[in-house]
Amino acid sequence: MAMSLIEKARSMLLKYPLCDSCLGRQFGGLGRGITNRERGFALKLVITMEAHMGLKRGEGSEEEVLRALAAGGAHQPAANLVGAEAGDVCHICGGIMERIGEYAAEVVRALDGYEYRTFLIGVKVSGELAEREDALKSEFGIEFGESMKMETSREIGKLVSKATGREVEFSKPDVVVTVGIPGPVVEVSPMPLFVFGRYRKLARGIPQSKWDCVHCRGKGCEVCHGTGKIYPISVEEIVCGPILRAAGGKETKFHGAGREDVDAIMSGNGRPFVGEVREPKVRELDLRAVEAEINKGGNGMVEVVGLRLSDRRTVRRLKEGAKVAEKVYRALVELDRDIGEEEARALGKSFNGCVINQLTPNRVLHRRADRLRLKKVYEMSIKMIDPRHLELVVRCQGGLYVKELISGDGGRTTPSVSEILGCGARCTELDVIAVNEGV
Repeated sequence: MAMSLIEKARSMLLKYPLCDSCLGRQFGGLGRGITNRERGFALKLVITMEAHMGLKRGEGSEEEVLRALAAGGAHQPAANLVGAEAGDVCHICGGIMERIGEYAAEVVRALDGYEYRTFLIGVKVSGELAEREDALKSEFGIEFGESMKMETSREIGKLVSKATGREVEFSKPDVVVTVGIPGPVVEVSPMPLFVFGRYRKLARGIPQSKWDCVHCRGKGCEVCHGTGKIYPISVEEIVCGPILRAAGGKETKFHGAGREDVDAIMSGNGRPFVGEVREPKVRELDLRAVEAEINKGGNGMVEVVGLRLSDRRTVRRLKEGAKVAEKVYRALVELDRDIGEEEARALGKSFNGCVINQLTPNRVLHRRADRLRLKKVYEMSIKMIDPRHLELVVRCQGGLYVKELISGDGGRTTPSVSEILGCGARCTELDVIAVNEGV
């Protein structure tokens, strides 16, 4: 016959000294609205009362139970009955559960200097403590208990919330604090901060991302004149520097909705991006001031609009949307033969609604997998500059390489302007004039 809850608790206390929390935790799944400390005290009190009743009936063996509760269970009501001092050594935690306030105070100190509205406490319990508790659960067949990790994280969280006025948040906390027990070792991990906006790149010769020198891999050498970079500046550096400084973070990562070529301009409504700040100390940013600083530092070459706080889901949507987004390009084209107005009009019409078969361009094969892409040109309009020079405005699906749409890339892109006209065709200038993401 299975032991009752009281019998199981009594058996544990006769064999092992247990504090109120560690005893109550073995039955943590029973009852609501009470702490494990309250559960443990209540169990000990009932056992004390039953043992006292036994003593009154002449059952001398019950004194052993009371002494066990007093010495090993640190239960003052039992100690009062046998005239003993209450003990304070717990078999499982060794007194750690009495130090929850100390752990909470360490967390509050560690969070000083960080800006946050919500937090979450995580706990790492040493192997020795976990093994002692697991052994006791196994020995007594505990079915409805919870772990020390769960209890300590909850109780520390309550005290930190009370001390700071911030709320515990399980799904998307601003900061996660990991507490090592017994330690205490406290690690603060602020969640990344995300800033969405659109950038315009108004000068050629600027890459979207920082390009490390291929000769020294960013260390600095004679080839790169000690800069460690191929290009002196990038959109990423101009945009992310002010964001990083405002957030007081450790580092940034730039997420763009695709990228334009280094020699291309990005104008119009701008290209969507998200700046991700790792380990920020400040979360409430003055984004107007940040935007003004970026635009001042961009010195007419790069500017941003519409900065707002965002989240990781926006990064995913931005990356996924870049593959199918509608983009509009302006391209200047040089031909190897003269054409007339009628041929130019026919060229534009032939691309309207056309599906392009495009293998990875030769110029990017060193960093992109060689695969076939099917991309759609929605509309192409053509303006003749002279018989050998055209201005194209191409509205197309994101991910289409427009330079190769013009040149044909040795047959790797078909159809192409070169293929349809039956002559060489080169893009001499390319601008992105709209990126319609809907992010």
